[in-house]
Amino acid sequence: MKKTWIFGTLLVFACNKPNEMPPDPGAGTSKPVVKVMTYNIYGARASSGAPADLALLAKVINEEKPDLVALQEVDVFTRRTGTTVHQARDLAALTGMEWHFVKAIDQTGGEYGDAVLSRLPIHSKQGFMLPVTPQLSGEFRSVALIQVEKEGKKFYFASTHFDHLAQEDNRLLQAQELKKIVAGIDGPVIVAGDLNARPESQTMTIVHSYLNSGCMQQCPRTFPSDNPDRTIDYILSAPAGKFSVVNYRALTGYLSGEKKYASDHCAVIASYKLNW
Repeated sequence: MKKTWIFGTLLVFACNKPNEMPPDPGAGTSKPVVKVMTYNIYGARASSGAPADLALLAKVINEEKPDLVALQEVDVFTRRTGTTVHQARDLAALTGMEWHFVKAIDQTGGEYGDAVLSRLPIHSKQGFMLPVTPQLSGEFRSVALIQVEKEGKKFYFASTHFDHLAQEDNRLLQAQELKKIVAGIDGPVIVAGDLNARPESQTMTIVHSYLNSGCMQQCPRTFPSDNPDRTIDYILSAPAGKFSVVNYRALTGYLSGEKKYASDHCAVIASYKLNW
């Protein structure tokens, strides 16, 4: 995607207006609030070549200070972004968080997939694969899942990335497979990622049959980051009633002095009250 760059200083700005939730009747209680982010980092290729420079991505994360981050398009020891660069591990070091990476496919001598970063204690880590249809083929996708705890409340957090092809068949299959994964989780869960599907799509109709959208109104546009015109990145949760959305918004960061965006996607941020 061709971009037009502007000189200046490092800025982090909202892609569009924050999706603020109506007042919570439970406001003022002692229930903990968890702040989560989802970020398709494009293998750090928007702001660097090889080896990848993760500093700008880390700055976007550090300015928001989320408890949890779902990362997509994560390279590990690839020739295209650095054979010594483990993007999940290295971003975790730059942000002071723990990490968990799950490979989706092999990529230029290394691996490519999804990851999660956590500022909270991690109790368990799991990985799952999402298939593709024989008719379309394409890239297998993955799900990185962890169990975490905040102020005595245990829950799960997952990062995933659906197929990007124009035809929807793979995404429909992956949405159904993710449904099985969510059904097998023994507790509340937040699922975040790049689903490559617009809100009105059949894919999102399936997803919303088992996950609740974090954006109660119109979901913020998330791609492309320099001029977002579509919503394809989401934060969702289950079951109903376990999470109350405090706020939900999209943002992006760019280093205008060097004409570099951190990613071609906007990051999405949501804060949830834990209702148990």
